[in-house]
Amino acid sequence: MTTYVVLLPGDEATWENASEEARSAMYARHGEFARMLAERGHQVTGGAELTHSREAHVVRRSDSGITVTTGPYAETVEQLTGYYVVESDDLDDLLEVAGHLAGAEGVVEVRAAVGGGDGPDA
Repeated sequence: MTTYVVLLPGDEATWENASEEARSAMYARHGEFARMLAERGHQVTGGAELTHSREAHVVRRSDSGITVTTGPYAETVEQLTGYYVVESDDLDDLLEVAGHLAGAEGVVEVRAAVGGGDGPDA
């Protein structure tokens, strides 16, 4: 098995302004994603929805010491909004299932974890 991380970037302002109906539909899509993964033999081993990036803490180290700032690392419209950790023997199928989730999110990024099983640098 190889461990993959499914990254979910999104526009946080859109989510903040979404109606309860739109949020429920999104959560239903995530439920369907989890169901499809299990049905096809992929195993979700972790994941979470992340708080808004304005609540992030960025820690930087320099010659003068450590500096901590609040807010996102990158100033972009899209931020990382959540992730899944998935173990799978079939990347092609995992990508197909992730495509169903991307229909709602717009984009989903899938990466193998270094040392995560039979994948890259295992």
